[in-house]
Order: sequence, then C-alpha cells, then structure tokens
Amino acid sequence: MSIMKQLKEFTIPFVGLKQGKHHFEYQIDNAFFEHFEYEDFNDSSVKVDVIFNKKETLLELNFKISGFLNINCDITNEAYNQEISNEFNLIVKFGEEFNDEEIDILILPHGEYEINIQQYIYEYIVLSIPTKRIHPGVEDGTLDSEILKKLEELSPKLKENKEDEEETDPRWNTLKKLLTDK
Repeated sequence: MSIMKQLKEFTIPFVGLKQGKHHFEYQIDNAFFEHFEYEDFNDSSVKVDVIFNKKETLLELNFKISGFLNINCDITNEAYNQEISNEFNLIVKFGEEFNDEEIDILILPHGEYEINIQQYIYEYIVLSIPTKRIHPGVEDGTLDSEILKKLEELSPKLKENKEDEEETDPRWNTLKKLLTDK
C-alpha cells in the first residue's frame, strides 16, 4: 500500500473483535475516489458489504460490491450509469513482514492489531468496470448522438445484394465455362 493518508472509517481494529463473523457496510461516492486522485467517474454510488471472519490464526474478508458508476462511453463520450456488481475474497495471514504481492492474500507482521481496507475497496471497484465502456443506448440503438451519426456515415456500407458480392472479373467466366462444359 502507498503512503497515502488512511481514512479512519476503513480501518478495522480486529484485535478487539471476537472470533467469528462481523459485518461492515460502506457507502462509496466520488469523495472516496478523490482521496485516491482518481477522477474517471462523473458520479458514483457504490455499496460495499464486508463480511469479516476472524479465525484463530487468520482473517477472511468477503467484499460484495454493488451500485453504479457514472462514466463516459468509449464510443460516443456520452455519460451513462454503469451498473457494477462483484464479489472478492481476501485472506489475511500473519508472518515476519508485510507482504501484499498476492492479489487475494495479505500478510501482516505479527503484532498488528488493525487493518485498513480502503485500498482493496478502491481496487475492487475499479476492477469491476468493464474494459469496454459502452453506453447501453449504443448497443440497443436508442441513443441519439451526433458522434454515432458521424460514425455511421463514415463506416463502409455492407452490400445488400448477394449477387453484387459475387461479381467477378469477366475473364474468369471463360474458365468457369470450361468447368461446366464437360
């Protein structure tokens, strides 16, 4: 994790928790992403449910993410709400030194008494965005956009008549005749 200031509400002091499952709920909006200097979203409203299971020698965290991110379409640049829904697991073990090289395993040094999960929430939300951001109106044809009209104009037209497709060089016709004249 970076040296970024940790937001207190995302720090879980697990040393005081009893063994078993504990539920944490977070409502994420743009202020959260501004903290990470990430300004890709016009707006956001994401609910994060965390089931924190404290076991004798390790911690299990299950993150459930649901909500929307208002982002711009890659094709038209029109803003739209992208629904997101995802689930991630994180195992926290204890060892000699801090290690977060594995995507789903975190090793905290022995003696740690709290964990801050803001970086994980941030990464899990960003990973939930489809790689291609396409306005639903582009896919179903309901979006009325100048950019789409221009793209339509510039795209090569498909030939509608199959016979046109088979139009060949007339010199081949003589050769074709040889095949059929047997």
